Amino acid sequence: MSAPGEDADLGRTAAARPLHGEHALPVDPDVERSATPRVTWDVIAVIALGGALGSLARWGLDRGLVAGPGGFPWATFAENVSGCLALGALMVLVQEVWPADGRARLLRPFAGVGVLGGWTTFSTYALDTRGLLAGGHGGTATAYLVGSVLAGLLAVWAGIALTESIVLREPA
Repeated sequence: MSAPGEDADLGRTAAARPLHGEHALPVDPDVERSATPRVTWDVIAVIALGGALGSLARWGLDRGLVAGPGGFPWATFAENVSGCLALGALMVLVQEVWPADGRARLLRPFAGVGVLGGWTTFSTYALDTRGLLAGGHGGTATAYLVGSVLAGLLAVWAGIALTESIVLREPA
């Protein structure tokens, strides 16, 4: 048994885990490998633009699909699950279809971090759940809490599977 703060497999603290080699931590392929990554203002700008667009779209859906007291928060559920579906599809595209394409360099920060980061909302999911529980709607809160996670996982899988079946299929 390892001590608190130690990695059970390696017997080392998390800070001492290797960055490269057999037991390396996964590294995002878009991240620079240097200790001090270069800040690029074009990436910051597309994240900000995408975040604004995603947040505005979420705000619009929230205004159009309001849950009454104790009602199921369908707007937040739809935002988070559809965001999971889109993120699954996006990851296939940026990893499998356009990995070395310089034109796609800003797509992942714009769409994944910006648009989908603004569209999806864990904080509202948590507040909705808390509000349902505080209002005495434990059954609805539980259905929302568990249903959101399960539907989100299923949506990511579906986004990956559907996108792979479309873009990675062999030509006839």
